[in-house]
Amino acid sequence: MYNYQFDGRYFAQAPGKMEAMCADELRELGATDVEAAYRGVYFSADKATLYRINYMSRMLSRVLAPLISIRCRDTEELTATSRKIAWETFFTVDQTFAITASVTKSSINNSLYAAQCLKDGIVDHFRDVSRGVRPSVETVNPDVRLNLHIEEDRAVISLDTSGESLHKRGYRLLAGEAPMQETLAAAIIRQTGWDGETPLWDCMCGSGTLLCEALMHYCRMPAQLLRRNFGFFYLPDFEEKTWKNVKAECDAQMRPLPRGLISGSDISPAAVSVAKENLSRLPYSEAVTLKRQAFQRVKEFENGTLLANPPYGIRMGELEEVKLLYTELGDFIKQHCKGSTAFIYMGDPELRKSIGLKTSRRIPLVNGKLEGVLVRIDSYEGSKKPYYAEYKAQENEEETTKGSDRGE
Repeated sequence: MYNYQFDGRYFAQAPGKMEAMCADELRELGATDVEAAYRGVYFSADKATLYRINYMSRMLSRVLAPLISIRCRDTEELTATSRKIAWETFFTVDQTFAITASVTKSSINNSLYAAQCLKDGIVDHFRDVSRGVRPSVETVNPDVRLNLHIEEDRAVISLDTSGESLHKRGYRLLAGEAPMQETLAAAIIRQTGWDGETPLWDCMCGSGTLLCEALMHYCRMPAQLLRRNFGFFYLPDFEEKTWKNVKAECDAQMRPLPRGLISGSDISPAAVSVAKENLSRLPYSEAVTLKRQAFQRVKEFENGTLLANPPYGIRMGELEEVKLLYTELGDFIKQHCKGSTAFIYMGDPELRKSIGLKTSRRIPLVNGKLEGVLVRIDSYEGSKKPYYAEYKAQENEEETTKGSDRGE
């Protein structure tokens, strides 16, 4: 009996700064004994709940099922122990596998070498039981993913029940210059508290990641609706009937999207085209309104939820132009978004000063290597004075893309 079978405990990996949100989501999906930790969450679950979490979670990265935990001071011990595990109950010699390893505060201090030693033990085991035949390692798209974590000379070998990272929904085959990870976009939608009672508009939609996640959120669409393979399929006690029941129950909760409730726009025609392509892979996407339009040309957006992930000036190398864009966005919110609430994600928190508006909330959220922040701005009474006197309305929109061609 493996560890997860004995105690029903799992470890969910969480993106940076999202541990508490992931813990809440796990509870909502039926997990118990939830305990947030650094870059992850420990929890208990039965089989149905484990399957549901993998299928429905919008913010988790991976869910690991611990197989064994051993005292491990050297790689020889690691190889010898892994050789004793009945790997043929997880996958066959005709299937592929990959190993992700991490080490900290241990006698074994090289994660790549540790992964190699675990691989050697697995291969040796298959050779012992399969007359010299062994499975192959495939790092790009393996059938089975294993995880090795060594901390303070204790090694935990786990099977990744998710398979591919859960941020890969399957709808985004195209991305812009600075893509926002899907799990971060889902976290932003969650933090807005948007429930579909008011319109939602992403005024710089880029490749449409926020729009896709808003669509999935409103429609109660499983985050992995488009996925066909999960790591839990390879657990020795996987129950296909239970999985089919869970999937059917989750799919039955979906609802259509009213036309015009979600909209997006971008000054870049290429970005709008990419957003449209990505959205097209999801059900009900025809109800999302997309326009090639600069937000500065919109007369008003009242009593709704405004989203924006403006450029950061890092990849573009034109910080002053980016600061001006943030100032224009702040003026637009103040003067033309009466009764609306704006949520702006900034890869560089210092750019908040350029908006020139008071923020009611600041939520740290990581996007890759960027230590960003999501800010909330409440717009109450809007001003009627003209905006952007310097903005030349007669200019052709095709010529105003400088400093704004970016994507999530």
